[in-house]
Amino acid sequence: MAIKSDRWIKKMAKEAGLIEPFVSSQVRYVDGQKIVSYGTSSYGYDVRCANEFKIFTNIHASIVDPKNFDENSFVSMVSDTCIIPPNSFVLARTVEYFRIPRNILTICLGKSTYARCGIIVNVTPLEPEWEGHVTLEFSNTTPLPAKIYANEGVAQMLFLQSDEVCEISYKDRGGKYQGQKGVTLPIT
Repeated sequence: MAIKSDRWIKKMAKEAGLIEPFVSSQVRYVDGQKIVSYGTSSYGYDVRCANEFKIFTNIHASIVDPKNFDENSFVSMVSDTCIIPPNSFVLARTVEYFRIPRNILTICLGKSTYARCGIIVNVTPLEPEWEGHVTLEFSNTTPLPAKIYANEGVAQMLFLQSDEVCEISYKDRGGKYQGQKGVTLPIT
């Protein structure tokens, strides 16, 4: 496996629609205001969080069961910011839509700005030939409310290229999250 550079990311975004919309450099200011950066970095791509959020709530005293998920466990909201309750989590999605090549595995790691505030970003790997908006999970590990910002950087995607093409891709096996748009809850 080899990690892919900014040159490869730019080439694949242009030629294969790897990332849409695509930003070819780091953006640190918008309208003169400092933001959490997003766009192409040396060996990755910093994604933005869209303004759609699903905030976990225990208002219905449900059990969190991935095989029988209760959509009433979330409150949906569209906003430029989101407050994550203490010791809770929020689901969101990337602004960017991804099309992963057959010989690439993509790993997502949270940005240090959020990690240093006790906000953890969790995303499962983007498998070869998966495509869609990435569902993001933000965990607030602190005893205080925590804030995240829409349309700003939240995590970095790293692209790992295999020395051989996989036998069966996510698309080949008809993965249940293929082509997802918006914030996607667990599917069984």
